[in-house]
Amino acid sequence: MTDYPKENVKPPGGGSMARAIRPSLGGMRSSSYLQEHQQYRPPQPDGHEGIDSIVERTQNAKLSSSPSRKQFNGVPSPGSPPKIIDSGLNHSLSHANCQPAPGTKTDRIVATIMYKKPHIENTSDLSIDRSPSPAKPPTRSIPPNMAPTRTLSQFPLEPPPPDPEPLDHLYGSYISPLCLTSFLHLIASLPSKRGSETLTSSHRCLDNPLHPSIVELTFSPTPDPEYVSLEDLRRHELLYRFEREWNVDVVLQADTVTRRYPRLVVFDMDSTLIQEEVIDLIAASIGVEKEVSAITTRAMNGELDFSASFKERVALLKGVDAEIFTKLRNVITPTNGVRELIRALKKIGVKTAVLSGGFIPLTQWLATSLGIDYAFANTLAIDPATNTLTGEVLGDIVNAERKRDLLLQISKEVGADKDQVLAVGDGANDLLMMGAAGLGVAWNAKPVVQMQAQARLNGGSLLDLLFLFGFTGEEVGVLTK
Repeated sequence: MTDYPKENVKPPGGGSMARAIRPSLGGMRSSSYLQEHQQYRPPQPDGHEGIDSIVERTQNAKLSSSPSRKQFNGVPSPGSPPKIIDSGLNHSLSHANCQPAPGTKTDRIVATIMYKKPHIENTSDLSIDRSPSPAKPPTRSIPPNMAPTRTLSQFPLEPPPPDPEPLDHLYGSYISPLCLTSFLHLIASLPSKRGSETLTSSHRCLDNPLHPSIVELTFSPTPDPEYVSLEDLRRHELLYRFEREWNVDVVLQADTVTRRYPRLVVFDMDSTLIQEEVIDLIAASIGVEKEVSAITTRAMNGELDFSASFKERVALLKGVDAEIFTKLRNVITPTNGVRELIRALKKIGVKTAVLSGGFIPLTQWLATSLGIDYAFANTLAIDPATNTLTGEVLGDIVNAERKRDLLLQISKEVGADKDQVLAVGDGANDLLMMGAAGLGVAWNAKPVVQMQAQARLNGGSLLDLLFLFGFTGEEVGVLTK
């Protein structure tokens, strides 16, 4: 037992008492502290040092200063020789999308290739079976949208040739690498300008990178315009055959800055913004649907003068209750993707218009409900005594010429250049309007319209229009929220 020194302390009641002094650890940092408290470990028989010798050695050691080094400035020298490391990466500079060389202009075409079937709403869903399947035998039936008849014996000149072999069935239900290769072979087969460089290309999958249904392919140089212009290339027989073989739509556009920044998009209404023909719905309400529908079909195929056929159809509507337009609001069906498309266009500052050969009460209501900026259509005369349609049209008929003039008028009002205007329609009375725009798109259109339009889309959603501006699926998702 250790005896500690004592000191006198006065108790509360007086007198004194002894109290032990607290022990001092003043020698704690000395080298003998380890020995005094019996924590010393002598060297072990296996040759390992004890902890005390390690501590003492580090305390007595002196740090040596490292030699001064100059910062490497990136220029190899004898003191800093270049180092070549194989990273395993392989990259080539093709300059496919680069700024053109000084003194030259951009000579590129953007081909937006869209797979038509099946139409996938959620392009990120990889559970869909896109593997190749046995090819279907060719059929001798005429497609339902091919004018003017589906009866082979009555087909003009000679029956159409059988469809080409469906290559998408052989190589997968998506835009496969072989599909892109086939397209580039098509372009390479066309004469190019004398002295032009070898064909180069680059592509972007705009929806699904593994099984894309929408691919943007940029290639350069363009075919020689003296042999085939862009307008002729859009209607080239080789392009039609490619689309049928691979079950795709191909939209060709010059790679310009205005393509990516539209200012105005103009729509037809019946069978474009909505799935029905309004005049046929009205005719059905009074039992003359068959007669009116037959005239409508011939007018949309360009077989009849639109204004004359319109007056003829309206005359059959005499006596219809004027409230029919209010009732039809619950009947018409907006085309898939329309609401999301208009929402996205408004977010990027694009003005929209609907130019309809139908009737203003329903057209104006639809434009208001969708958020469309401009609406033009025909006005029917109403008998105030009976509140029924008289079968007559008031004012100018919104025919093909009127649609074109309205598009030019609105373009001037919003300050949009022609290349920043896009027009969408399905009938022959939309062709002049589409021709006045920078890009005219035939939407699930009649054959004569598909043959003459600058672009054709035969999909399930009007939202596909946004891909023509170069947006990806991710960006479309942001714009439609």
